[in-house]
Amino acid sequence: MSIRTPTAVQAACIPPLLAGRDCIGNAKTGSGKTIAFALPILQKLSVDPYGIYALVLTPTRELAFQIAEQFAVLGAALNIRTAVVVGGMDMMAQALELENRPHVIIATPGRIVDHLRSTSGEWNLSRVKFLVLDEADRLLTPTFAPELSYLFSILPKDRQTCLFTATWTSSIDTVADAPPKHGKQKPFTHRMTGIVETVSTLKQYYILVPSHVREIYLFHLLCNPPESTLHLRRAPPEPVKNVKGTHNKARAKQKSIDEEVEQPPPTIIFCAKPRTAAYLTNLLKTLSIRSTALHSRLTQRERLSSLSLFKASVVPVLVSTDVGARGLDIEDVAMVINWDLPNEPEEYTHRVGRTARAGKGGIAVSFVTEKDEERILKIEERIKTKLDEMDLSEAKVLEKLNTVSTAKRLANMELHDSKFGRREEIYKIKSAKLARNENGEAV
Repeated sequence: MSIRTPTAVQAACIPPLLAGRDCIGNAKTGSGKTIAFALPILQKLSVDPYGIYALVLTPTRELAFQIAEQFAVLGAALNIRTAVVVGGMDMMAQALELENRPHVIIATPGRIVDHLRSTSGEWNLSRVKFLVLDEADRLLTPTFAPELSYLFSILPKDRQTCLFTATWTSSIDTVADAPPKHGKQKPFTHRMTGIVETVSTLKQYYILVPSHVREIYLFHLLCNPPESTLHLRRAPPEPVKNVKGTHNKARAKQKSIDEEVEQPPPTIIFCAKPRTAAYLTNLLKTLSIRSTALHSRLTQRERLSSLSLFKASVVPVLVSTDVGARGLDIEDVAMVINWDLPNEPEEYTHRVGRTARAGKGGIAVSFVTEKDEERILKIEERIKTKLDEMDLSEAKVLEKLNTVSTAKRLANMELHDSKFGRREEIYKIKSAKLARNENGEAV
C-alpha cells in the first residue's frame, strides 16, 4: 500500500490499541483512520486467529464495503475472512456468511441486530475482542441508539472499544469524559490539535445564486472547472449511441444541437434529497455530461454500481445525498459541489473531505441561495474558515440559458415518467410499517 510514514492518528492510536487500551481517535478526513484500527486488530488476530474476532460498525453501507476492502488488502497474508452485513442485501446469504464465523464483521447497526435477533444460535458475538465505531459522531445519535444499546448489552465486557471520527461532537465528549468501568483504564484519546477541521490543501468557495437558476451555474462550473483541477480530467466523452427513454426524439435533438461537451474532472455533487439527486443526474445526462446517482432509493446493487463507475472514471460526476459523504476514499476527486447546503455544519466537513485527501489539493464550491444565510454562517463558525466568493462572469454563465432550460424540462419529464414519486410513497409506507413493528423504535 506504499505506506512509509504513519499519519498523526496512526502514530498516536496504534501503540495504545496494541497495549490493550480503549481508544478515541479524532483526525481530519483522508488521514488514514481505518488503518489506525485495522492494523492492531490484524496484529492481535495473527497471534490467536479465530472468528468472530472483531465487529466494525459504520453508519453507511458504502463505507462498510470500503472498510472490508481495506481489511482484505491489509490482511491478505493472514487469509483473513470478512463479512459485510448491511441492509439492501440478501439476508439468507449474509446468514450463511455469519455461520462460517468470519474473523471481522463490518456492519451497519440495524442489519447486524436483525441477524442477532433471528439467529438460532449457530453463531454469536461472545468472543469478540474488538468493537470499532467508525464515524462515531454519526453512530452516537438517537437514530442508532436502540441498536447500539442492544449490541452493548450482549458484547463481552472485556472487549476493546475504539471510536474514530473526523468531527468532535458533544456525544464524543460524553464518552471521553465518562469515568472508566471497574478494572479498565480511561480511553486513550487523540484529538486534533488544530482548530480547523478541513485540510489546508482544500480551497473553499461559495457562489451566491438564486435557487431557481442554480442549474445554469452548475453547468457552467462543470464545463469551466477551476484551472487547478484540469490535470485530473479523464477520457474524452464517448459518442452518443442509442438514446433510450420516453422523450428520445427531444433528447436526441437536444444533444444534436449542442456542441460536444468536454467532460469535467472527477466531481461529487451533494444534495439533500434522493429526488434531487435523480433530477440532477437526468439533467446532466441530457446536457451530455456523464453522471451517475448515489442515494437511498436505489437498490444496493445500483449504489455499488454507481460507485464503481465513478471510481473507475467511466463517469466523471457522482450526484449523491449524504450517504456518500462519510468515509469514502475515492482517489483524485477534483471538486466537491454543494448543490444544497447540509442542515448540520459538521456534515459539511464530511462532504468536502471527499477531496483534498492524503495531502493532495482540491476544490469545494457551495451554492448559497436566499435560504442559506444562517447555514453558511454556522459552517464558517464550525470550520473556523471564511469561504471565498467564486467570481463568475454572469454573461458567460447565461450563454447556455436556453440549452439548460430545455434540459430542465426534459429532466423533470423523465423523472415524472420514471414514477419516482410513487417509489417515494412506497418507501415511506414501508418505513412506517417497520417503525410500528419495532414498537416505535428508530429503524
